[in-house]
Amino acid sequence: MPVDTPPTPPAIPIDDVVVAFRTQNSNIRGRLVRLGATLDAIVAPHAMPDLPGRALSEALALAALCGSALPQGGNLNLLTRSDGPVSILVADYTASGRLRGYARYDAKKIAEIAQGGARQETAAALGNGHLAITLDSGPGQERYQGVLAFEAAPLSATAAAYFQQRENLPTFIRTAVAEHYVAPKQASQSDVRWHRRAGGLMVQSVGASHDEGGSDADDDWKRVEMLAATVEDLELLDPGLTVERLLLRLFHEEAVAIERVIPLSSFCRCSREKVENVLLAFGANELSDMLDDNGKIVVTCEFCTARYEFSLDELRAAGG
Repeated sequence: MPVDTPPTPPAIPIDDVVVAFRTQNSNIRGRLVRLGATLDAIVAPHAMPDLPGRALSEALALAALCGSALPQGGNLNLLTRSDGPVSILVADYTASGRLRGYARYDAKKIAEIAQGGARQETAAALGNGHLAITLDSGPGQERYQGVLAFEAAPLSATAAAYFQQRENLPTFIRTAVAEHYVAPKQASQSDVRWHRRAGGLMVQSVGASHDEGGSDADDDWKRVEMLAATVEDLELLDPGLTVERLLLRLFHEEAVAIERVIPLSSFCRCSREKVENVLLAFGANELSDMLDDNGKIVVTCEFCTARYEFSLDELRAAGG
């Protein structure tokens, strides 16, 4: 009697995905993120310099790593406020796998850093400030926010410290950001196309003991943390290295089980109707002050850079 062959599991996408996994021999939970076209869709429209672009890319990778643990309908907001040239970073993740974000920065300070030859790292971009992580698990659930101060520290290290100090969860996080050259489809094309990429690895010890004497769970955590720390930036970013191969390379002795695969995409909540409703809350004199030289009120979304133009006549008609 013929035996049915089990179906082959679908291949995990190379990019724009979060993969949640568990090490079966040590019961450590982890997530790995790869961002490609989705990252470009969020960052590229802002046409920002490299340093704030790197900072925003890392924030988006972190938001995906942390937010992907939420149940469907949940939302995570990652926010930094600091005294560095990138004064504000915002990254939103919805539990359906959608991302958005923006960075507010001082272009003059960014140019000075670039001219001075300083290393283009997130720590240089942020300086000293606070990281706030807001978790919303969905309808009917109480929103929670935790805040942690940082001083010229990489964003990934600050996020790991947040989980260690605020959630009592031993955590390892490594992220990497780079630009990747994609060859033109036709040999006759000479345009150089660079695309931003980001990757990240996060492992957490959910059941480790903190007793003075230690435990097997603590030993398991230390072993997996050491293995995770061997990951290199190139491995996190290489489109030629599949997620499955990377996890096997890092944790082959731990018997990795993939639990969830979450596709990622970009999104924005703005719309012409929402912007119009905000403007209608202003008085006639305030609206007149907002007019540009062409007699229009122009509003640009900080997240997606969409531009909305209104005339006073339009707003008067909408306001009844």
